[in-house]
Amino acid sequence: TSSGVFLLQMGWGDLGAFGEPSKETPNLDQMAAEGMLFLDFYTANPLCSPSRAALLTGRLPVRNGFYTTNGHARNAYTPQEIVGGIPDSELLLPELLKKAGYTNKIIGKWHLGHRPQFHPLRHGFDEWFGSPNCHFGPYDGTERPNIPVYRDWDMAGRYYEDFKIDLKTGEANLTQLYLQEALDFISKQQASQQPFFLYWAIDATHAPVYASKQFLGTSQRGLYGDAVREIDDSVGKILKHLQQLGISENTFVFFTSDNGAALISAPKQGGSNGPFLCGKETTFEGGMREPAIAWWPGHIPAGGVSHQLGSVMDLFSTSLSLAGLQPPSDRQIDGIDLLPVILQGKLIDRPIFYYRGNELMAVRAGLYKAHYWTWSNSWEEHSKGIDFCPGQSVAGVTTHTQEEHTHLPLLFHLGRDPGEKYPL
Repeated sequence: TSSGVFLLQMGWGDLGAFGEPSKETPNLDQMAAEGMLFLDFYTANPLCSPSRAALLTGRLPVRNGFYTTNGHARNAYTPQEIVGGIPDSELLLPELLKKAGYTNKIIGKWHLGHRPQFHPLRHGFDEWFGSPNCHFGPYDGTERPNIPVYRDWDMAGRYYEDFKIDLKTGEANLTQLYLQEALDFISKQQASQQPFFLYWAIDATHAPVYASKQFLGTSQRGLYGDAVREIDDSVGKILKHLQQLGISENTFVFFTSDNGAALISAPKQGGSNGPFLCGKETTFEGGMREPAIAWWPGHIPAGGVSHQLGSVMDLFSTSLSLAGLQPPSDRQIDGIDLLPVILQGKLIDRPIFYYRGNELMAVRAGLYKAHYWTWSNSWEEHSKGIDFCPGQSVAGVTTHTQEEHTHLPLLFHLGRDPGEKYPL
């Protein structure tokens, strides 16, 4: 069984299948109708790089090294100035899948370090087309160069210089390039009857948002919606390609996000976290509960809906299980194998841990969530207009000072109160 993971930066409320009112994701909605929708699926951190490290290692960021210790509850990520990255001691999913003869490709954002020792081809991937970071910029090219785009070991160019992004119009054809890379890779593996792992980690919905010409101005939701529509179209084309090649029944596909929609760029370039509180960078539901869809025709019963508490770390264990491999026994693995959930509709009892940096902020067990610390962001940032919860102030909950509740946790019932507005 081959497997594909689509990892994007989108909010729970960005998909029609999750109730987005303009219904502009027909392909993802179709994917959900043909597969299984996870309504209680989480990332391991409300920020890009720790989440990606967690997905590929099956381990919490506090174990795999992607966390900060600077005061309580800061998030850790890897801008181009940071020289660290994924430790050699970590075993990544593609490294393990190699043992079962898989060919592995990453398309898009890596975000686990940009120095040579952190290169994805040193950590189990056979091919890469994309960038070590997001498409920030443009920069001046001297003091601060534009971010590079790689093809395997070689730099193929830089964002804004060789890979054009027009910040005025939002036009860029990057998603089309990433789509073509995916289709070509799948065709090549199918022709050689080679099992593959494709990690499609594109960044069009990460501010500054972009879309290609044919999608610009087509959404009710502005440029962000245009980007979502293009991603949706691409997912549809990839799934159709698997079907046309006759390998859809041998390919497990999972769609999810690395964190909640970033409300800091709202309303112009922010997504939607549906009914949930706050967004990216916070450990409220809007920051960590993600849209998630599993698709595997002929195996996953169509139209399934699961309330299993799931995590991006489970994709590590589940993918190994699909390949007939055991997770490494020499380290703590935090992901669980979701196959019994997906194939037999079982529910596995497990908690969800909400971390920021090395601080355990909250825990979910069943329908209850306990906050041990609350904090959105500092008054200092807030006074400069940086707001992770715009228009969503809940007294005593969305605090701008770091509030400790370890003696009497702030408790919510997420079934009755998914927006975390009424502490019990």
